[in-house]
Amino acid sequence: MLGLASALPARSPWFSSRACAWGATLPELPPSPAIKNRSPLAPSAFYLLPRGSIAPGGWLKEQLRIQADGLSGHLDETWPDVGPNSGWLGGPGESWERGPYFLDGLLPLAWLLDDAALKAKAQRFVDWTLDHQAPSGMIGPASNDDWWPRMVMLKALTQYQEFTGDKRVIPVMDRYLQYQLSELPKRPLRDWGKFRWQDELLSVIWLYNRTGSAYLLDLARMLRTQGHDWMAQAENFPYTQRVTAEDLKLSAGNGLKDLALATHGVNNAQGVKAGPVWSLVSASPSDRDAALKMVADLDKYHGLPNGMFSCDEHLAGPNPSQGSELCSVVEYMFSLEQSLAVTGDAAFGDRLERLAFNALPGTFTDDMWAHQYNQEPNQVECSLHRRPWVSDGPESNLYGLEPNFGCCTANYHQGWPKFTASLFMLSGAQNNDDQDGLVAAAYAPCAAHTIVRGVAVHVSEETDYPFRDTVRLRIEPARPLRFPLRLRIPGWAAETAIAVNGRRMPAPQPGSFASIDRNWQPGDQLELRFPMQPRTSLWFHDSVAVERGPLVFSFGIGESWVKLRNRGMTADWQVFPTNQWNYALDLDAGSPAESIAVEERELGEAPFARRTTPVRLRVKARKLDAWRPQDGAADPPPQSPVTSEQAEETISLIPYAAAKLRVTAFPHVQKS
Repeated sequence: MLGLASALPARSPWFSSRACAWGATLPELPPSPAIKNRSPLAPSAFYLLPRGSIAPGGWLKEQLRIQADGLSGHLDETWPDVGPNSGWLGGPGESWERGPYFLDGLLPLAWLLDDAALKAKAQRFVDWTLDHQAPSGMIGPASNDDWWPRMVMLKALTQYQEFTGDKRVIPVMDRYLQYQLSELPKRPLRDWGKFRWQDELLSVIWLYNRTGSAYLLDLARMLRTQGHDWMAQAENFPYTQRVTAEDLKLSAGNGLKDLALATHGVNNAQGVKAGPVWSLVSASPSDRDAALKMVADLDKYHGLPNGMFSCDEHLAGPNPSQGSELCSVVEYMFSLEQSLAVTGDAAFGDRLERLAFNALPGTFTDDMWAHQYNQEPNQVECSLHRRPWVSDGPESNLYGLEPNFGCCTANYHQGWPKFTASLFMLSGAQNNDDQDGLVAAAYAPCAAHTIVRGVAVHVSEETDYPFRDTVRLRIEPARPLRFPLRLRIPGWAAETAIAVNGRRMPAPQPGSFASIDRNWQPGDQLELRFPMQPRTSLWFHDSVAVERGPLVFSFGIGESWVKLRNRGMTADWQVFPTNQWNYALDLDAGSPAESIAVEERELGEAPFARRTTPVRLRVKARKLDAWRPQDGAADPPPQSPVTSEQAEETISLIPYAAAKLRVTAFPHVQKS
């Protein structure tokens, strides 16, 4: 038996208060059911709950608050591209992707926090777009007619409609998409829109599920026909080597040619979901499976220990000194969320958490007032030195307002809010309420409020995961209700224990969904315990990364922050190392994890900050004199195993995101 009953507070009816577990606060509106796919669309394994159904709590709510108090909540006050003169507010300023990008993250952030000031900022962009539709049906600034930025605006509008129920949204989208269907034969997709058509397909399916208009399926097929064939690229992945600027002929102005766009990191991150999303129209199993194949190939040829693939900003091989663009992190997360919903494959949830808990916070300052364009797993200096990047400039890994290029400045805001919206989903076959159940797709402190089989159900989740091993759920249906609760069991989580009301359940299989189908009573309590023994994984040149649960750990190099310039309300920073970093790990060859000690500390309000990190690992290591930096970048780790005559030391490893200068992929020492 697990000691669950004594660990949770006494039962109380969920409907007596808006306040839920760990500070999560849900609106006082009645819950809304998830909308399933309408025939002839294929059913999804799971369905995302309507926006507003999930509220953050605990450390997650604090992380969103830090984001709102940082650059996300004030970007329009300090960066003209999304300021009052934005073309998406009717002004003469930037009129392409940056306004929609900003809204796509600001809007869910504002509503998740119920922040009136942020809602007002988002509302201005929404109102201008909805109230200034052209007679033809076109939306957005008249100064450009590119389809791509409108794809992003559609995503923002679908979220806004779910949060608010605003009746203007569906008619505006309907008129615009009818207009686009009539125009695409004459003005087909090009450049970014050609490679990101799957993002618009999500909005087309969203609208079809609400209106049933047959022309939307014609539009879906036209987008697929005119768009890049990501499924074919996944089937026979051709980019198995580091792409170079010479390969792409970038000096000849070929940046928007198909080869450059097909190897562009953000395009690949967005393209991961193309197969699953298209499979809802095609009903093809091979389309549905394409995302797994694409993720596997990106890992094999370009994978990095933080869960990303290299893209600085084109595919760059597995060297951990290569970078990954921040846009690619948040877009990869969004693709994984959508792929998980369509396929029901637990592996997408594992990867989503690896990104959310490592790569995402690892590219921000602790206060989220500055970010990087590129992050590196082995990041030993952030400076103006020229790095071994494919096509990015020397400012790319500085922390600042818009290092290298401003797309990430506008786009990164969606990461945490959309992750929050994906924590719980609905399971169920198409048009069959008897199959409905709830899915715990990813884990973080939150509360969910939805409809299952016609009955209001509230679930509160109390946890310090990923820093601790226990997740506690309280299930509160409005009346006793039988339904399956499906729990994602991470692939690393062998010997997971589940208990319901203190009664131990059968051991689940790692890398799957455990299903508990029972008659749930108001106040039922469930506890999950994921054993979090340290473990190691092998990477480039047989280097070693150290992991615990979904967290990746790094040696945190001493940091000297030097301001390069002021940038309005923020600044651009270089970061220089203050100590040596060239360590090789000295692990027990037979059972390396047993030579790693775990030290847990109190969980503070900023768990991804170095000063308050709640868990550290202690490991033996030796300096490796032959491993050195070149122009501010670490050389590739030498082929392991290596030899070192240096004295054995015990070093401390901290979560990847807490170390702004870091070594993550270590050589390991040859044992005599």
